[in-house]
Amino acid sequence: MNLSDTRAMAQAVGINPATGDVLGECPHTPAQAIPEIFKKAREAQAVWARKSFKQRAKHLRLMREYIIENADDLAKTVATSNGKTWFDAMATEVLPCTLACNWYGKNAARVLKSEKREMSSILWIGKRSEVVHEPLGVVGIISPWNYPLSIPFGEIVMGLMAGNAIVLKVAAVTPMVGVAIERIVEAGKLPEGLFHHVVGAGAEESSAFFENGVDKLFFTGSVPAGKDLMAQAAKTLTPLSLELGGKDPMIVLEDADLERAANGAAWAGYQNSGQSCGGVERIYVHESVYDQFVDLLAARTRSLRQGVPNAECTVDVGAMTTAKQRRVVEKQVDEAVAQGARVVAQAQLADNLQGEFYPATVMTHVHHDMVLMREETFGPVLPVMPFKTEEEAVRLANDCTMALSASIWSRNTNRAKALASKVRGGVVAINDHLYTHGMSDLPWGGPGESGIGRTHGPEGLKEMTKPKAINWDYLRARNNLWWYPQDREAYLVIKHALRLGSPRNVFEFLWASLKVMPTMIKRMYFQK
Repeated sequence: MNLSDTRAMAQAVGINPATGDVLGECPHTPAQAIPEIFKKAREAQAVWARKSFKQRAKHLRLMREYIIENADDLAKTVATSNGKTWFDAMATEVLPCTLACNWYGKNAARVLKSEKREMSSILWIGKRSEVVHEPLGVVGIISPWNYPLSIPFGEIVMGLMAGNAIVLKVAAVTPMVGVAIERIVEAGKLPEGLFHHVVGAGAEESSAFFENGVDKLFFTGSVPAGKDLMAQAAKTLTPLSLELGGKDPMIVLEDADLERAANGAAWAGYQNSGQSCGGVERIYVHESVYDQFVDLLAARTRSLRQGVPNAECTVDVGAMTTAKQRRVVEKQVDEAVAQGARVVAQAQLADNLQGEFYPATVMTHVHHDMVLMREETFGPVLPVMPFKTEEEAVRLANDCTMALSASIWSRNTNRAKALASKVRGGVVAINDHLYTHGMSDLPWGGPGESGIGRTHGPEGLKEMTKPKAINWDYLRARNNLWWYPQDREAYLVIKHALRLGSPRNVFEFLWASLKVMPTMIKRMYFQK
C-alpha cells in the first residue's frame, strides 16, 4: 500500500481535550486529489475575480447570517474541540467572524479601489499613473488550533473580498472546526470550486501548497514551523504571511489603576488557558506598587473557576488543547522554580478532571535568565517582575526576539502613549490587552520572530492582492528626452534636470527651466 492509499484511508479525529471524548471524524484528503483541487480553484477564481465588491459582499452576508443563526452550535464545536470555555468561544471566535463579514464587506471596495498617483516631479509632466490591486489567485491558509474558527475565517473573508480562491488547512487537532467552517462557507453559496478544505495530519499537505503553485500562503503557528515554511517557499519564491509567536509584555506604571490592571492581566493571561499569541506572558510592575499588584492578581487567580467548560458558563478557564503544550508549560515552570522562582497563587482545579488542565498560576522572583521569561510559554502562567524606571521597563519589555503585542497601564494616557512608542510590538494597547485581534479595522502581526506581513484591516486586505502600476503618456509626444540618439545636448539637459527637479529657490527653478524645456520640447515633438 503506498502513501497516498494510506492517507486516503486515514481519518482526522476530533477529541475534546477537557474530557477525552471523541467528537467526530472526517477523512483525510487524498494526496492525488490536491492537484485537482487547485485546478478547480483557479477556474473558479477567474470567474469570481470579475464580480464586483458589492456582489462578493452578498455572499459574506449569507455567511454572517448562518453564523448568527447557528452561534450556539459553533461555540460548542469550538469549545469542545479546543478546550476553551463556551463564553470564550462565543466572544473571541463566533462574534469576531460576524464583525469580519461586516467590515470587509463594507470596506473592501474603498480599500482596494484603484489609486491615482500624483506627479512626483515636474520632469514627469507628461505622465499619469494609477495603482490597481489585483487578486493574488489561489490563497492558501494554514490555521492553528488555539483560535480554530476566528483566525482562518477572518483570512477567508479577506481573501474572498479581494477576489481570490481559498484552499484551507486547519490544525490537525481541531478537524471538527474545519467541518464547521465548510458549513459556513457553503451557506455563502459561493461559485463551485472557489473554496476547499484540505484535511491532513502532517507536513505533506503544507508542501502540497507549494507543489501546486499556491499564489500566497498565510500561516499562523509556531516560529519553527514558520521558518520551515519559509525554507520551502524559497524554492519557488512563493510569498508568505506569517503570524508566529508572541511573548507579550505588560508594563504597569505606578499611577495605574491597579485593580483594573490585575483584572486585565488575569483575562489576557488566562483566557483560552493562556494559549493566545497576543496574550500577556510577562508582567513588569513599578516597584512602588509591585506588592499591591501581586496581591490583587493572586486574589483574582485564586477566585477563578477552572474545569470542564459547559453551556451554563460555570467555568472561567478551561483545558489546554494538547498534552504536548501542557508539558511545555510544566517544564518551564519547574525549571523556573528550580532557579528560584516562586508560585504565589494558583486557581483551584475542579475535582476528578481527566483532560489537559494546567492551573492558572502567578509567579514571582523571576528574571530574564529563565526560559519562562524569554521563550513563549503558551499556557496560563503569569510571571511578575518589578522595575525601577521607565527605561528599565522598556529594556525588559524589548528583551525578546518576538514582538507581537504589548500593553502599558497608566492613568495618564499621554504618558502611556509616549512609552508605547518605545516598546516593540505590532500592537501596543493602553489599559487593555488581547482584544485588537477582534477589531477588523486594525492590522495584526508583529516584527522579529513574531512573523512577516499583516492580516486584518486595510493592511490585511492589501496583503491579499498584488499591486500593479499602470502608467500612460497624455501629451502624445513623438519622442522622449531619454530616447535615442544620445548626444552632448541631451546629456546637458539631463544634467540641468537635476536642479530643475531639486531647486533651492525659485530663481534656480526658472534658470533650470530655461535650460531644459526648449530642448525637451524640441526632442519630444520635432526630432525625427
